[in-house]
Amino acid sequence: MFEVIRQNKIKTGIYVALSFSLLSAVVYFLAWYWGGFGLGSALLIAVLFSTISTLISYWNSDKIILGITKAHPADETDNKRVIDAMEGLCIASGLPMPKVYVIDDESMNAFATGRDPHHAVVCVTRGLLDRLDYYQLEAVLAHELGHIRNYDILLSTVVTVLVGMIVLLAHLFLRIGFRGGRGRSNNNSNAIIMVVGLILVIVAPIFAQIIKFAISRKREYMADASSVEFTRNPEALISALELISSDSAVECADPATSSIFFAEAHAMTDTQRMRMNSKQKSGLFDTHPSINERIKAIKDIH
Repeated sequence: MFEVIRQNKIKTGIYVALSFSLLSAVVYFLAWYWGGFGLGSALLIAVLFSTISTLISYWNSDKIILGITKAHPADETDNKRVIDAMEGLCIASGLPMPKVYVIDDESMNAFATGRDPHHAVVCVTRGLLDRLDYYQLEAVLAHELGHIRNYDILLSTVVTVLVGMIVLLAHLFLRIGFRGGRGRSNNNSNAIIMVVGLILVIVAPIFAQIIKFAISRKREYMADASSVEFTRNPEALISALELISSDSAVECADPATSSIFFAEAHAMTDTQRMRMNSKQKSGLFDTHPSINERIKAIKDIH
């Protein structure tokens, strides 16, 4: 487990560097095209913008995600069951007690965020608290504690924010188009930059999303294994997975934030949800492994 955590930290640096590079490349092109800056000035702007964005993501990613989801701190009286369950799991796992937040949504789901185990947050929906029994709730909370122990939370939230910025900037350019830029420049070098930039703006969001989805899928298995390790109750986790996967979407979730949730959280058609829950293997653009894959992996734990 310590080796997995060490590898996760190394991979965190690699994935954040890739996201940083993609964001810098997009900003570089936009600063050159729209801002009229020279290549050197555009590079400086790109590096500064990406550095500031990464630092903001590192220090404030949890606040950003909690703000997007409209979560609020759990009340010690109204939400005593989840707080008690979390305290018991933290004693069993040796992890510090994370802050517990609640989303007022009747669907069932949860996520963890923060930058390390000492600055972590676990967030659950109202539906999860009302509709799962104690052992199912405990299994879901243990899964989120697994993300915290394995240092998944920093990578997931930082990359989610950076990927969101890449997608936003790319969509902004594609909506505004060539107005106010250097689209009519006859300079050969400018024309080359223009072509490369256009390809980048189109491809970068796709590549960034693939990075984010690949990260999410792979780490769900480890968090499921951690849940079984903490609770010694794989049946509770399997039943929770089956219930949550068949539930409705979380209202505040969208494709940008869905990857951090316990299970697929953004709105899907009935056909899409049936395909997601029944297929044997996850696809390239799925935020989570299929339910069958996760349940099979849990049953294979000895």
